[in-house]
Amino acid sequence: MTDTAIAHGPPVAARRRGDGWTATALLTPATIFVAVSLFAPLAILFRYSLNEFVPAKKLMVEALTVANYVKFFTDPFYTSILLTTVKIAVLVTAVCLVVGFPLAYVVARTQSRWKHLLIILIVLPLFVGNSVRAAGWMVVFGTKGFVNTTLMWLGVIDKPLEIMFTEKAVIIGIIAVNLPFMVLSLQSVIESIDRAVEEAAFSLGAPPATMFRRVLWPLAMPGILAGTILTFILAMNAYATPFLLGGPLFKMMAPLVYNQFTQQTNWPFGGAIAFVLMSVTLGLTLAANLILQRRARS
Repeated sequence: MTDTAIAHGPPVAARRRGDGWTATALLTPATIFVAVSLFAPLAILFRYSLNEFVPAKKLMVEALTVANYVKFFTDPFYTSILLTTVKIAVLVTAVCLVVGFPLAYVVARTQSRWKHLLIILIVLPLFVGNSVRAAGWMVVFGTKGFVNTTLMWLGVIDKPLEIMFTEKAVIIGIIAVNLPFMVLSLQSVIESIDRAVEEAAFSLGAPPATMFRRVLWPLAMPGILAGTILTFILAMNAYATPFLLGGPLFKMMAPLVYNQFTQQTNWPFGGAIAFVLMSVTLGLTLAANLILQRRARS
């Protein structure tokens, strides 16, 4: 080996192999932990969903049957709950995107010294649990809550509005929970887009709407995808907000799963509902991503 080779150290290929082994060694413990803690419970739950349930004795009997899944999809009561959950999740995601994009743009483009304060104000609601925030909305939407009291004091209404235990209350509550995730996802991506790109579009005569549609929207697509995925998944799996603001008569999938496991003690059917919820969430998320990516390329 020459003095030059000794001075420069091992070959580049050997160094790359060494870096690869080092990265693998660092990633392996976390990967194993995540895989075991995530997939092992899912595998057990899926096995439970194939068992039978004896209502008289409230016992789970080992079996290999898809009767629980057939029961879910053949009963209009359960399919209507699934459709309601999907409808609310789509609506919440759309509202969060429409409302959150302008806010994220302002935060990303502002040069004010109060920018960090704005980000803190966006993140601050995340320090409060969903149950506490839902309880706060109950105070606002109640028969003698802030909204009804204010409207009656102003003479706008003669009797209290029925806001609590309605679908509207649930939608507003979930939007309030999910909006910060959308804004943070968009803000980080918009901040990385060079402002000169927008100025170039304006200098070429593009109006603001065209600049947004042809320049800003495609470049912000990674943040849009991340925000919509996160918001949609959280809305599909919301529990505390629909349970507290929707009341016992309003049903969504997550409270339904909880009810099957705790009150009905029907673990097989509860497991089947959980897997239906997870499959529909993942399927719709992947489909929406493909549609948005194709439109962004066209």
